[in-house]
Parts: sequence; structure tokens; C-alpha cells
Amino acid sequence: MKEIAESGKDNDLTADSEVNEDEIKKAAEYKDKGNEFFKKFKYTQSIEWYTEAIFCKIPDETKAVYYCNRSLANLRMENTSIALYDACDCIKLDPKNVKGYYRKGQAYTALRQLKEAAKEFRTVCQMQPQNRDAREKLATTQKAHKEAMFAAAMHYKDSKVEVDAAAMTVESSYTGPKFNNTDDIDAKWVESLMEWQKDQKTLHKKYATLIIQKATEIFEQVDTLVRVEIDDLEEITVCGDIHGQYYDLLNIFKINGSPSEENPYIFNGDFIDRGSFAVEVIMTMLAWKVCYPQHFFMSRGNHETKQLNKMYGFEGEVKKKYDVNTYDLFSQLFCMLPLAHCINSKVLVNHGGLYSKDGVKLEDIKKTNRKREPPDEGIMCEALWSDPCDMNGRHPSKRGVGVMFGPDIAEKFLDDNGLELLVRAHEVKPEGFEYQKGGRVVTVFSAPNYCDQMGNKGAFCRFLGADMKPKITSFEKVDHPKIPPMAYAQSWGSFF
Repeated sequence: MKEIAESGKDNDLTADSEVNEDEIKKAAEYKDKGNEFFKKFKYTQSIEWYTEAIFCKIPDETKAVYYCNRSLANLRMENTSIALYDACDCIKLDPKNVKGYYRKGQAYTALRQLKEAAKEFRTVCQMQPQNRDAREKLATTQKAHKEAMFAAAMHYKDSKVEVDAAAMTVESSYTGPKFNNTDDIDAKWVESLMEWQKDQKTLHKKYATLIIQKATEIFEQVDTLVRVEIDDLEEITVCGDIHGQYYDLLNIFKINGSPSEENPYIFNGDFIDRGSFAVEVIMTMLAWKVCYPQHFFMSRGNHETKQLNKMYGFEGEVKKKYDVNTYDLFSQLFCMLPLAHCINSKVLVNHGGLYSKDGVKLEDIKKTNRKREPPDEGIMCEALWSDPCDMNGRHPSKRGVGVMFGPDIAEKFLDDNGLELLVRAHEVKPEGFEYQKGGRVVTVFSAPNYCDQMGNKGAFCRFLGADMKPKITSFEKVDHPKIPPMAYAQSWGSFF
């Protein structure tokens, strides 16, 4: 990933020398309103009020605090690049603001720039030697950076993960779903798996391994861009991020029906991480894929990657519920997932969005080498990370990776490829969905009350083959066992 500049802002951050008490009081009131919205997890509104406070003519040290507050709110919104800029501006105004360095460390961590993150946490430790939290974060980022450097230096001629499921013994005490081979997996079996997992019971490692291996074989044979065809009277459902929210996944099937040859699905990435039932989510999806390989589809998201799995919980969850070999099998499978699906040559489905250059054709996506960990630029990276915006043109990403693309960029891409609509995921939306200005791009996000705090609805989108017009359904969250999000993220959980 390219280094992010310390600050990309041109505005003068120095407060007017003629500061009056009314301005200070007004700014404090704006800050308090921002804090109220923050406590209610309404981060967009909190950012708006912190911004109003920043615009007031107040002392630099006070304004620095408000930049720091806004940085944290942007971190919660996953506007990582903006959060970094705010932290830099905080420090520029007040070099003694410890929280400013701390927020920079958090932002760099989210951007996976671990060397830079460690530098900021080291500064916090120097300023506050007794800060145990900062010391722990320094140690964590230093260790992770060394591991990443070691992994980057390794070269494998054949990195295929081999696990012998046949040699595994199923204990007599195990009473969950079983099969002799994966050909035995039908809809009734997958339904029994969902019920078993609903009671917080884990599928035996032998059967999990066989399902992962079979699904990997299926995905390995498909193109990076999968073309899906449905008849005029058939419908297909597209879902967005699930993020380990297993009980909300079950609710989607309750509302919209279980997958079948008559009720196909596309799940558009980010099945895992964040929520603490990601193993249950991914095993259910893979079982349906094995059951209906031509009617259940999965696109890769930016979270189906090793670096994010380490930070946001999936690696820890798999190692807790299974072991490191099983996690390696999942990582291998993720590298086989396609990047996009094209329905009836009219609707493109991918996780993030569009590209930093004009002229990308569907054939270019199809030819992209996806069987790897995602790079920091290019078609694969941008398909996983980019976001739409309502301002024409291309703009730096608020995430620090990928691009933000306007309605004109979307229109040109879709027209050049003979498409009508782009369906993408990747962003929380209050109603579970949102159209970009112009109506040619729609975001569909399927994890309601994301991370147990955002208060958003989830949504899914259905298409009838005859007209391929989106029909969107929003839905509310359902209850789940009292295991909080990021429960398996270990020391990374408190970063965000």
C-alpha cells in the first residue's frame, strides 16, 4: 500500500488570534452535541457537529481536541484515510496532544501500515511511560510488522494446503450432522447444519474440512468474472456484507426462502470478520455452494484476506473453534473466490466498485489473476475496496486504498460494457441500501445493526430475469447469543 501523506488539507488550521468567549462557548456546545450522537453510535451526525466546532474561532489546543474527536468518529465509520488526516491536523495544532498520536496509530493500523503505527504508539509511550494500553499496542504492531515482513520475504514454489480429512476420527460423542462424502450434501442436510449451529454447536472438523476442500475445488474452476443467466420468470437474490452475523443470515433465509435451484443467491463478499459467528456463516454458505454449485454464488470481499482476518477476528475465531490448519484451508479457499458476477449481461455484482482508470472491460476483469492475496493497486484491489460518491470524477479514497468514483465514471463504465446497473456492498447504509446519484449504482449491505452498534437496517435485492430491475427489501436485526463483535480479535479488538 502506498504511504499516505501526513495531511492533505490546504486550509489554514491556525485559529484567528482574536478569540472571544462566545465562540469558545458555541464550539463547546457543538462538541457536546457531537459527543451525544457518538454515544448513540450515530457517527455521521457526530462528525457533522465536531466539524461545526472546528469551524469556530477557538484556541489551537481546543481545536486539536475536536479534530481528535472527529478522527475517532471517522475510524468508527471506517473512513480511515480521513481519520488519519484529522489526527495529523490535531498534532499540527497541538504537538503535545497524546490522543492525536494514539489516533494516528489506530488509523495506520487499520490501513495495515504497521511500521508507521508502531512509530506513533512508541511516541505515546514516550509521552506517557505508564500507559499500559499504548505499550500493549506498540508490542502488538511491532510483532505483526515483523511477521508481515517475514511472510513477504518467503517464496513458495507450491503453497497448496494439504489436510487429510480421511484420517480424522469422529468421536462417538459427536451427535451433529454427518455424511459419508460431499455428494451426500443436500438441502435437508444443510438445513440440519444451520439448526445445529444455531445452538452454538460446531460442525466436526472432519466434515468442515471436506466441505472447504470441495468448495475450493468448485471455485477454482470458475472464471474471475462469473456470468450468471436466469430465465425471464426466474428470480435471483443479491446480498451484501454479512460480517459474521449468523443469526441475521438465518433471518434472510427465513424472509426470502432458503437457497434452491428455484431460489438462487449471490453473496457479495465480507462474509466474515467483525461479528463473532463467522465460522457458522462461512460453513453454511460453503455447504449451500456444495449443494447447489450452479445456484449459489459468492464473490470475494476485502475481508476475505489474511491481513484483515488477523485484525478483525476471523483468524482467532477459526483457531478457537478448529485449528490453524483449518484457517489455512479457508485462506486458500478465499483466493479461489471470483471477484465479480454478471447477471444476464445487464447487472454487474462486485464487492467494492470501479477502477482508477477508464477503459476497463468485463474481459479485463475475467483475465485478472485473483488466486492470491490482493495487491495494493490495480483491478483486483479496486474491485474489493473502491466506493461510489455523488461528485463526478475520481477522488482519493476515504479508506486509503481503492478510489472513490462519481456518477459519470459509473455511467461510462456501464455503458462501455453494455450494462445497466452495478450492485456493490462494502458500506453500511441506514436503510441497508443506497443509490448513487444517477441511479446506476446501488449499495446493498446485509448486516443489520452492524457490530451491534450502528442501528442500521439490512437489505437484499431481487432481480426478475424478464426486466432485471432491482426489488429491494430492508429488514431489522434479530437477537443473537451474548457474544460481542470482535470477541476473537484478541489484542487487535481494542484498536477500533
